[in-house]
Amino acid sequence: MNPRIGVIAISALTLLWACATNYAPLVTGPGASPGATTHNAEGMTHYKMGHWDVAKGHFEAAVKAEPDRAVPHYNLGLALHRLGSHSEATAHFKKAGELAPNNPDITSSHVYRHHVRSGGHGDAHADCCGLRSGPSYGH
Repeated sequence: MNPRIGVIAISALTLLWACATNYAPLVTGPGASPGATTHNAEGMTHYKMGHWDVAKGHFEAAVKAEPDRAVPHYNLGLALHRLGSHSEATAHFKKAGELAPNNPDITSSHVYRHHVRSGGHGDAHADCCGLRSGPSYGH
């Protein structure tokens, strides 16, 4: 067997697995300010409905309310990833990892690791997953 075929096959399977994974935003947790908690919860609701642009706005407000809390940065990274803004997503994933390096919900996430490893050059992943389509509803 040609070694290149094996590498290509493994890469394809990994990419398919990544595309099948549903990345869910995280709750802010105890101690978060009411503003961060409210915006994060609203963002989670819209994210789960596929309204990634609306979710992004709420996650941005949560980050503004608590810039030193990891979860809003992670969730904003997810929304930006879904919208195809990979460089911006990478910056927020990196910030989340800096703020909570021992939080496996963040640092063990495939999308987090993909962005941190790739430095925001996730075009192939985005194309595979259909994430360049923008919002999933007509606004």
